[in-house]
Amino acid sequence: QVQLVESGGGLVQAGGSLRLSCAASGRRFSGYVMGWSRQAPGKEREVVATINWSGGSTYYADSVKGRFSISRDNAKNTLYLQMNNLKPEDTAVYYCAAAYSPYGNAPQTWGVNAYWGQGTQVTVSS
Repeated sequence: QVQLVESGGGLVQAGGSLRLSCAASGRRFSGYVMGWSRQAPGKEREVVATINWSGGSTYYADSVKGRFSISRDNAKNTLYLQMNNLKPEDTAVYYCAAAYSPYGNAPQTWGVNAYWGQGTQVTVSS
């Protein structure tokens, strides 16, 4: 059973920073791509950032490029999202995701075989 547990969300003023973490457990995550998606009230879930197994390939949504940075520590089975210069439109529930893809680049979408965490709320006040 794969488990993904997010942490680090909270309330922050516009222009502030937060660092999200996603702890993965339940199996070895060798060969897994991982990433972050978010869902704001009344909107569809969107991919924010993803990273391949080696960390050599990353993908960012245009809305977060230059402000967010994704990274992973494979020894700790942990994924991170450093979010800087936060804006009110970044307010959403942020979800961690993982999928097996040992040779692929960072994905831009998630398929039906992806694993998901329960999410952590990020609220940015203006």
